[in-house]
Amino acid sequence: MAEKRTRHGLNALKVAVKVRGLAAIDKRTAAGQALVNWRQELLRDLGGEDSVSAQRRALVDMAVRTRLYIDHVDAWLMEQRSLLNRRKKAILPVLRERQILVDSLSRLLSQIGLERRAKPVEDLQTYLRRREREGEAQSKDAEPPEIAGAEPEEMSE
Repeated sequence: MAEKRTRHGLNALKVAVKVRGLAAIDKRTAAGQALVNWRQELLRDLGGEDSVSAQRRALVDMAVRTRLYIDHVDAWLMEQRSLLNRRKKAILPVLRERQILVDSLSRLLSQIGLERRAKPVEDLQTYLRRREREGEAQSKDAEPPEIAGAEPEEMSE
């Protein structure tokens, strides 16, 4: 009788994510929410989603996917009784695959940039001009103040 093999399911996960992207992740789960939160943290550390270029956003998405794969393999490895194949006297091959994924994630994070960036701030003159325009727009929208107790005809006289 053939030996029942355990499967880590990484290939099926990779196919689902490749086809549907991060939409393949169930965001109702704690793991899915943690992954989405990590992506938002990365973007926030890069100065906010508005200030991140499309190329850097693609690298962030690749890093998030790679992190998903690593987390999935780690969960499977934790379920194993041993990380050694006693018959072959070697570690499980999936450990090498995991290390390749970790190296890939490290390279992606280096390309994205490891330093935290501040959100771009407008200079004082631009800020003051914008506030002035907003104030003018609000004053145009506001109705003229009425004198308490006065009738509209009395105000015009």
